[in-house]
Amino acid sequence: MKRVYFYFTASIVISFASCSNEKNEISIEQTRTEIRDAEKAFETMAGEKGIAEAFWFYADSTAVIKRQNDTLIHGKEGIRSYYSTDFYKNALVKWSPDFIDVSGNGDMAYTYGKYVWQSKDSSGNPIEFKGVFHTVWKRQKNGEWKYVWD
Repeated sequence: MKRVYFYFTASIVISFASCSNEKNEISIEQTRTEIRDAEKAFETMAGEKGIAEAFWFYADSTAVIKRQNDTLIHGKEGIRSYYSTDFYKNALVKWSPDFIDVSGNGDMAYTYGKYVWQSKDSSGNPIEFKGVFHTVWKRQKNGEWKYVWD
């Protein structure tokens, strides 16, 4: 009788564990989709409302961005100020993640991919900068995603 009870209990535990792994895989895939959607909405807002507004809106209160020669800009207002210069007011930026990964509990994620900045130099000639971005995302208490590093 003890042996039957043991096998019965073991099979239930294994069943729950496998269901949990399936749920976790679905949850991670769903979270990847949420991050891809957040990246796209972020890029769209940058085109429609301006780069400063988009980078401010999608920034976590503790966000940091690294720009130029290892310059770190801290906080939402610092980021908005950085992107409020004339260069960025007239610039366009496009990007898309090539890779998205999500933490096991689904509260953090990161992306990387290619970007293209387009603007004009001081003579009005078009210029373009291409590169690779890396963004770290954090799920907010309300379920929204904001970046903490870009």
